[in-house]
Amino acid sequence: MSLSNAVGLIRSKIQIDTIDVALILGSGLGAFADQVDGACIDYADIPGFPHAGVSGHSPKLVIGKLGNADVAIFGGRMHYYEKGQADVMRFPLEVVAELGASEVILTNSAGSVRENIQPGELMQIVDHLNFSGLNPLIGEGTDKRFVGLSEAYDPGIANALQVAAETVGEPMHQGVYTWFSGPSFETPAEIRATQVLGGDAVGMSTVPEVILARFLGLRVGAISAITNMGAGMSNESLSHEYTKNMAPIGAVKLSAILTEYFRTYQPAGAD
Repeated sequence: MSLSNAVGLIRSKIQIDTIDVALILGSGLGAFADQVDGACIDYADIPGFPHAGVSGHSPKLVIGKLGNADVAIFGGRMHYYEKGQADVMRFPLEVVAELGASEVILTNSAGSVRENIQPGELMQIVDHLNFSGLNPLIGEGTDKRFVGLSEAYDPGIANALQVAAETVGEPMHQGVYTWFSGPSFETPAEIRATQVLGGDAVGMSTVPEVILARFLGLRVGAISAITNMGAGMSNESLSHEYTKNMAPIGAVKLSAILTEYFRTYQPAGAD
């Protein structure tokens, strides 16, 4: 597994010199990458890249121009629950950082634990709770592992995403995302505990990538597409099939916001 080998292979296939933004797509959002004018590379062809083994994800890296930004779009992510590796997305993030990315936007499907945040709606993540207790930096041997997370989610990116949402008329809630390891869904008691602790949505991804991104110096933005209410909050029987069926509703709204975000994209520090 060589960073230089992976970066070299990718550079041989793309037409841009550097990347502005990396975007990781959650369940049901894979079609968004079709908007990019650029190269499409299978994860399997990139040395050291993990597969994305969950149905609803597309294991491809798409790199090219989208709006005013040069982007690298991950059609899916590998999750901790697939092989028990919290740092499984470290290498892909290292690759896009080496390619010049300064920020990463993460998307996911999540369950709401608040009655005022309903399936089909969007929630911008402004903070998180790591209910799993896992951390992708365990085993890192340098003092860089002590990453400050007081502003894990970048205020500038958050504001730009909110402006994009207002422009296209797709309102977003703001809230705290709670990471459970999965793959089983949460119990009603765990949902009640999340509510007491201040969480607004629950899911099985994203937090490890946020920690890794901050470790690598990448600024972070994140949005959840709400697919269901938490266990015990509705009569729905939770399943992956159910959340996959609901994901496209939020995906349409999220795609509109992201398209506008990239259309008007300005790098950090630009006038």
